[in-house]
Amino acid sequence: MHELILLRHAEAQPAPAGGNDHNRRLSGRGEQEARAAGQWLASHGVMPDRVLCSPSERTRSTASLALAALPQAPAPQYAEDIYEATPGELLALLDQHGDVGTVLLVGHNPGIERLVALLVEGRSDEFRGMPPAGLAVLHLDGALEPGNARLDAFWSP
Repeated sequence: MHELILLRHAEAQPAPAGGNDHNRRLSGRGEQEARAAGQWLASHGVMPDRVLCSPSERTRSTASLALAALPQAPAPQYAEDIYEATPGELLALLDQHGDVGTVLLVGHNPGIERLVALLVEGRSDEFRGMPPAGLAVLHLDGALEPGNARLDAFWSP
């Protein structure tokens, strides 16, 4: 893998009292944010070879709406490991997909923002935040290891 795109899910509705967090849906604004993320990817010629996505409703919807803007985007592969993952767990998952050039991972905070910090700065305790529908495009300088990536682009709606 030489490029990693990290996309945090777009704005979601709050969970109802006693409701399941997995079932939270995108808000109207979140749907617009997800479409805008896809338009940004398309306008910058960023095309994933593989898409890994948390199976929660809000991440699946974010991926679907964003990928709709890309011609011939690959179908998402859902991985329960992404939900509530630490940066180390996300790295372990991504290590299994080193055979492709560009991977798009659609997930949640704090895992996504900490993974950006870990890959770029070598430490996951110095994260700066990843807003809903925020995108980070990382270029990997060799192996998928802490401090071995360059932040090529950061976008938020």
